[in-house]
Amino acid sequence: MNSACSFNTVWFFAFVLLLLSRPTRAHAQNNPPFGAFAFAESLILPGTPGEIYDAITGDISPWWDHSFSEKLYRLFIEPKPGGGFYEIFNEKGEGVLHATVIFARRGEMLRFEGPLGLSGRAVTLVCTYAFSPKGADSTRLELAVRCSGEVEEGFSGVVRNVWRDFLFERFKTYIESGEFRKRRP
Repeated sequence: MNSACSFNTVWFFAFVLLLLSRPTRAHAQNNPPFGAFAFAESLILPGTPGEIYDAITGDISPWWDHSFSEKLYRLFIEPKPGGGFYEIFNEKGEGVLHATVIFARRGEMLRFEGPLGLSGRAVTLVCTYAFSPKGADSTRLELAVRCSGEVEEGFSGVVRNVWRDFLFERFKTYIESGEFRKRRP
């Protein structure tokens, strides 16, 4: 009888713990969905890996078209460990730190992490640009994006489409125009 009582007591407490651990409707509404996704893109651009690296860092306002400010003061990526991906609104320095550079090797790789345009959500994106020579005068630029955190259904497609716009429409056009060569010392 002791072992049966003990067995029933264990099951009773397990059941109570299960009920208490289930989220209530209010609790579920206060806890946004958690998820993760990853994708990669690749394109060939005219220029050396060093030139393409320089064009995708520093002042990126000629080709990056998403911002929190209607009138940008500065938009740039500092290509050094601990450097920032900054959107500065005005001369007072007010603005946004979109990401922090965690790996920088000119002409080879740049990696940064942060919420980017998803600021205000509990989300982190790790974005990696990898550069490799393609022939004598071109570069293969590979982008790898990994995201985790407060990820709602459909986010992966939206984020991927934004990156495709940045790379294939904005950045590629900027590089192919030759404008980046005029802006660099």
